[in-house]
Amino acid sequence: MSVRIAPGADVSDAAEIGVGSSIWHLAQVREKAQLGQNCVVGRGAYIGTGVVMGDNCKVQNYALVYEPARLGQGVFIGPAVTLTNDHFPRAVNPDLTQKSAADWEPVGVTIEDGAAIGARAVCVAPVRIGAWATVAAGAVVTKDVPPHALVVGVPARQVGWVGRAGVPLEARGDEFVCPQSGEVYRLEGSEPRLVVVDARTEGRP
Repeated sequence: MSVRIAPGADVSDAAEIGVGSSIWHLAQVREKAQLGQNCVVGRGAYIGTGVVMGDNCKVQNYALVYEPARLGQGVFIGPAVTLTNDHFPRAVNPDLTQKSAADWEPVGVTIEDGAAIGARAVCVAPVRIGAWATVAAGAVVTKDVPPHALVVGVPARQVGWVGRAGVPLEARGDEFVCPQSGEVYRLEGSEPRLVVVDARTEGRP
């Protein structure tokens, strides 16, 4: 299976695109970007210089993934999402001279395996989105998001937990159950982290 690059897409010859990946109309993939296998980059999306994406990622239309972002495997980036890369953005220096690449140091957003970022959400670097977490549409993330957390709002705050299927988990005693897959999770550690204790794949009464 070859790489599919649609007419009008701008893909640098110095980018690495994995087998089975598709780059759609008007998307731009910059030099030294590394995309895994079976990735999809939607219409008008931007993938910055040196961005790294794992296998099976989806970057939807008009999303902006600025360097040095790092995406794990199976990450979903919704339409018009922005991953920023500047602590203190300015077009000019204090003396009003134009900033050059040497005048600032980019910082990146890291998104772990299976996480999803909803449409028009903004992740303000440097933040880490934990594995299988979900950032709701329109949220503004300004601090790290734990694995499996569901965060909403401006600034984003946690309102629940989600399983690997992306469905909010239901609390049952000291456990959390996915109503779709039947997987069972439990909170562990001094800074609570959700861990799978029963990875069954069929529904559970």
